[in-house]
Amino acid sequence: MRYGYWMPVFGGWLRNVEDEGMAASWDYVKRLAQRSEEIGYDLTLVAELLLNDIKGIEAPSLDAWSTAAALAAVTERLELMVAVRPSFHPPAILAKQAANIDRISNGRLSLNVVSAWWKDEARRYGAAFDEHDDRYGRTKEWLDVVDGAWSNPTFSYHGKYYNNDDIVLEPKPVSRAGRRRPTIYAGGESDTAKSLIARQCDAYVMHGDPAERIAPKIADMRQRREQASEALGVDLPPMTFGVAAYSIVRDTEREVKAEIERITNVTEGSPGYGNYRDWIANTKLEQQVSLQDYSVSNRGLRAGLVGTPDQVAERVAEFSAAGVDLLLLQCSPQLEEMERFAENVIAARV
Repeated sequence: MRYGYWMPVFGGWLRNVEDEGMAASWDYVKRLAQRSEEIGYDLTLVAELLLNDIKGIEAPSLDAWSTAAALAAVTERLELMVAVRPSFHPPAILAKQAANIDRISNGRLSLNVVSAWWKDEARRYGAAFDEHDDRYGRTKEWLDVVDGAWSNPTFSYHGKYYNNDDIVLEPKPVSRAGRRRPTIYAGGESDTAKSLIARQCDAYVMHGDPAERIAPKIADMRQRREQASEALGVDLPPMTFGVAAYSIVRDTEREVKAEIERITNVTEGSPGYGNYRDWIANTKLEQQVSLQDYSVSNRGLRAGLVGTPDQVAERVAEFSAAGVDLLLLQCSPQLEEMERFAENVIAARV
């Protein structure tokens, strides 16, 4: 199992706690990234939103790509999975920027391709906003251009959304045995999203759910991957699989219940509640999302990494048996809780 975490570029994950003790600042994310390498974490996901979805749009949030470039220079082994919305980034330009950061990090960059859901953010920043299935048409072309620019001496592309003539991109991303390009992660629960991911991406990341719900999703994606290989006439490498999870590790169940209560008493007046409704309206989810689910992002509590050290370690083992390769943790306050998880769960499983 690999262990990753969401970099708190929004200053936290709780919609009902104003100050979680982890400022949206360079000082904090640098400290967190460097410490995480020391205590056993493998990866950080740097989310990309130009407005603060968690604390309200007036609150500060860090830019994903400039933050990733800075982190590449001050870390040594941490994989930097950076979110990118195709409608916000011309693909050839992003391919160039990503290749440069990948070189700075000596081959530690990866992409988390996200089809934008926040209509109001797109309006405020002047970005294109496509309806649901159209987003994946754009994403398909975007990935074609990025991979083509990374893979060829020169590359041209003419599609519905993007037109490029004679792209020259040097230096290219780091290439080595087992790594043709930076890993491309993506998530999505619609049939359109899953078919695209199986065909063009390397890894599938899922919202939080217990292992018994994750296992059939992995089986489905593996089957889609095989079908994509047959349709393309190539032997696509096996996909890897990640799950988002909110972690609470405590010595007693009483302490666990108290912490759950602390983080889930969200009301309709909480900052970001309107963004929650925007997200629900513009995504296609397999399950209804409750307000408690929304209290932490990506259905993280449903993953069940909540309990005593032994209970959480058991859940981790269940995910591993289901085929999960990567757990992407959120917690609050991030650094202190990651220390607790590392000591009580990661170290105990070594």
